[in-house]
Amino acid sequence: MGFLNFSQDLGIDLGTANTLVFIKGKGVVVREPSVVAINRTTGDIEAVGGDAKNMIGRTPGNIAVIRPMKDGVIADYDTTAAMMKYYIKLAQKNRSSFAKKPNVMVCVPSGITMVEERAVIDATKQAGAKDAFPIAEPFAAAIGAGLPVWEPTGSMIVDIGGGTTEVAVISLGGIVTSKSIRTAGDDMDDAIIQYVKRKYNLMIGERSAESIKMDIGSAKVPEQPEEMDIRGRDLLTGLPKTITITAAEIADALKDTVDAIVESVKNTLELTPPELSADVMDRGIVLSGGGALLKGLDEVISEETKMPTFVADEPLDSVAIGTGKSLEYIEQFRSQSKYSSQRIQD
Repeated sequence: MGFLNFSQDLGIDLGTANTLVFIKGKGVVVREPSVVAINRTTGDIEAVGGDAKNMIGRTPGNIAVIRPMKDGVIADYDTTAAMMKYYIKLAQKNRSSFAKKPNVMVCVPSGITMVEERAVIDATKQAGAKDAFPIAEPFAAAIGAGLPVWEPTGSMIVDIGGGTTEVAVISLGGIVTSKSIRTAGDDMDDAIIQYVKRKYNLMIGERSAESIKMDIGSAKVPEQPEEMDIRGRDLLTGLPKTITITAAEIADALKDTVDAIVESVKNTLELTPPELSADVMDRGIVLSGGGALLKGLDEVISEETKMPTFVADEPLDSVAIGTGKSLEYIEQFRSQSKYSSQRIQD
């Protein structure tokens, strides 16, 4: 009797680095990189997700590996729509032939323009959605992290993704103050590439930089010395070369990016009404997104703001879980805009 299940609504976290799909009642069912490999000669899509990510820096001339999302917004419309169609199909692989098109809740950065938001909605519909509803990323992250967003109390969320860092104070189901900066995980990778290039005359790729960040990356100089061997191309000789880099050096490389994130948190707190500031002081600041996994970041933010800071239980899935849980309030999203990306202050 599977045909009685006519529609499965979806929540999609359309991220710069990863795309996650949440199905109501099942949880997160798709967790793949936002990467597409395209054959330049024919225009066909060769690979999507993890398979495409493995091709970065290793493709022949006729294959281009594209990340269609840049800084949290769509940079390549057609490729994004094709990628979303693939992930929606993957999430619904067991659905019946009688199933209707799903309603889709899709997250967008809080600093997005109306044109960029419209592009996300249109791409989602082109990918096979019956209707698409945008939800502000920090609001979804707060729901996914288990914060009491519908209550008259202030909750502060800092969502550090691949392309954007979203900081928001939420109360009574709406964003009171927020800040969206286009400095996040990708900038950390780029900072590591530039640091190694400047100091060691060694060129490394995106994937190497990301693995360095995940293995020994830290927001501050760690107490225990750590080091790692990295391979790249020597810019002087043009030959492959291996060097050893320390966690303290990576902390130095990431300093500017970490400072920008801390500054955005401080700016948001400055604009927060005093009653809500008192609530945040009591409850603390919650970090989500892949960037929240950077060692010591919670301690740095806590030291700079003098407020308790915690990492969400499932930081990588917070936005997707929140987007999925918001499907229960889909009628409110139809009639009101305060849950979407409209901000009260700029």
